[in-house]
Amino acid sequence: MSFFSYAWDWLTQSANWHGSGSIPQQIVAHLGYSILPMLIATVIGIPAGAVIGHTRRGAVFVVNLANAWRAIPTLGLLTLLAVFLGFSFLTWLLPLVVLAVPPILVNTYEGVAGVDPGVLDAAKGAGMTSWQQVTRVEVPIALPLILVGLRTATIFVVATATIAAYVGLGGLGRFIIDGLASYQYGPVAGGALLLVLLAVLVLGFFAVLSRLIVPAGLRKQGKTE
Repeated sequence: MSFFSYAWDWLTQSANWHGSGSIPQQIVAHLGYSILPMLIATVIGIPAGAVIGHTRRGAVFVVNLANAWRAIPTLGLLTLLAVFLGFSFLTWLLPLVVLAVPPILVNTYEGVAGVDPGVLDAAKGAGMTSWQQVTRVEVPIALPLILVGLRTATIFVVATATIAAYVGLGGLGRFIIDGLASYQYGPVAGGALLLVLLAVLVLGFFAVLSRLIVPAGLRKQGKTE
């Protein structure tokens, strides 16, 4: 049987859609394991990136650190935290936050730092404070790049939130890990396919969000750059 045959046979079994540990329950759990680290990473990454982009202070160090941060193996960090913290709340949360922060921070920094100096001079001439320049001028102009960072981080987190199953929690990773342990390829293929579909929905969500909150002029400018 092919991957899609295993996935289809498993997904079309009504028993998998009802009761404890069902597909809907694990999808909701997976979204929970994805949304919380994204909220934390957003609160860290966007303000830090905006401040660095505005002041240009410590930009090289922070961006290089963020890029190096990306090289940290998520599963390895999970294992290390499990050794020191046990199977606790932070054991799965911290690795996902670490994974999500770099693309958000770097894209926010690059978007804010790339604002036309002439636009900033006009903002200063209008009497705007530094805070007003950041919130009313730089961040809105940088919004397309910021959304790209958020989209990238979200896809990373959604795909990697399967690690929650390694510490005994749920989510779509539960199907994959339990299926591999019991040599049942239906849950493995079905769980993987649901992850792919979830990632596609994330792409669609950010495409719609971009059209709703990013002015048409900035969207066109982003496509030509």
